[in-house]
Amino acid sequence: MLTVSTLAPAQLRARLAGPGIGLQTGPFVTWLRSPIARVADGVGLLYADYPLHEPGGFVDFHIHLERAGGWRRWLRPQVRFDHDGEAPFKPLPLDHALPMFEWVLNWCVSSRAHAWLIIHAAVVEKDGWAAVLPAPPGSGKSTLCAALVARGWRLLSDELALVSLADGLLQPLPRPISLKNASIAVVAAYAPGTVMSPPVADTTKGTVAHMKAPAASVARAGERARPAWVVFPRYQAGAAPTMVPMAPARSFMALAENSFNYNLLGAAGFEALAGLVAGSRAYQFTYSALDDAIAAFDALARPDA
Repeated sequence: MLTVSTLAPAQLRARLAGPGIGLQTGPFVTWLRSPIARVADGVGLLYADYPLHEPGGFVDFHIHLERAGGWRRWLRPQVRFDHDGEAPFKPLPLDHALPMFEWVLNWCVSSRAHAWLIIHAAVVEKDGWAAVLPAPPGSGKSTLCAALVARGWRLLSDELALVSLADGLLQPLPRPISLKNASIAVVAAYAPGTVMSPPVADTTKGTVAHMKAPAASVARAGERARPAWVVFPRYQAGAAPTMVPMAPARSFMALAENSFNYNLLGAAGFEALAGLVAGSRAYQFTYSALDDAIAAFDALARPDA
């Protein structure tokens, strides 16, 4: 199967500005169209290793990013998002087009992919066992996820944990890791070879950049993993690393609060979440230094742990 990298930059721009491309991310195929150069450049940089699908096959999401019309097209250029002919969000400044694509794709999955229980969480895996990292914005979740991936953990997802309703396994959805503000420089220094998109300032989340997912994680997007740990991370400046066990009932409620569709799924959502809690050990994790955090997670993953 062809990948995005098989298209030269000019070809990718032309395809996106014309008929579009079928981009596969994990179990989903998105038909993406956009005449905006920074979208094409960002997709070429961050999604080089992802499979391409030809027209005519099944598509999960249709996304169209284009310049907003009217006077703003010239004075204050904006980008608007069209999904299946509808525009559910307000336009954003044009230089926010690439982050908008990432946010839009998250929205498509979290609002429509109800074949899974969807939790706002990063997911990383080692030796077949996965750690689910649910946390609100500002907790250091994505920074920790990026550091773990840079030190050998497989990336399943940075934002959306997909829990199978049938057997409780975690479906990989490896996509670029979203980094914000000070985390951008922290991760760049911690993993110097990391590929990142250019930072975009003054978004609703501050300054944002995206770290490219490792090619090995993308190649293994069909390999599901069994959850072993649920870790609620919290960055605290100067804090020593502490991994404190959580009671199952408390873990269950915290996971439910971080789920996008738990209530919508009803009994199936309850059973999936109960299975995740029953099959995992849950912790609250506080950290400041990334090396200490990596050591703590590697200790969890030791065969004798």
